[in-house]
Amino acid sequence: MEIISQKIKSASLKVTPQRIAIYKALYETKSHPTAEMLYNSLKELYPTMSFATVYKTLTVFKKAKLIQELNLNDSSFHYDINTDFHSHLVCTCCKSVFDYNLNVSFDVCEKIKDETGFIVENKQLYFYGKCRKCQEY
Repeated sequence: MEIISQKIKSASLKVTPQRIAIYKALYETKSHPTAEMLYNSLKELYPTMSFATVYKTLTVFKKAKLIQELNLNDSSFHYDINTDFHSHLVCTCCKSVFDYNLNVSFDVCEKIKDETGFIVENKQLYFYGKCRKCQEY
């Protein structure tokens, strides 16, 4: 808990039990949940926590760069605690999201800047297909 509190404090945010619970839930999963998924996983332990609190907290964490928001072309954003650049594999059948560390041998953002003058402020890379589990069906 102390690590989570320190992480929130280091982003100059007030540490609250709700923020700790939401960050901890993200820290303990690799499933890239939506706000609704997080809310549903927390509501039994924190019955007074509203969906609005979860959603607003995710927005605050995103602005503080504690998490990243993934736009996977479905109805809801997904959230990832890993803010380092990495790609994602998205199953078009079950909608699961997996981290994938693609080793790029050059800095794409610097190449873009050198060639076009465009400064990249954020980058996302998604690959869509079927996961192993869905290929079996």
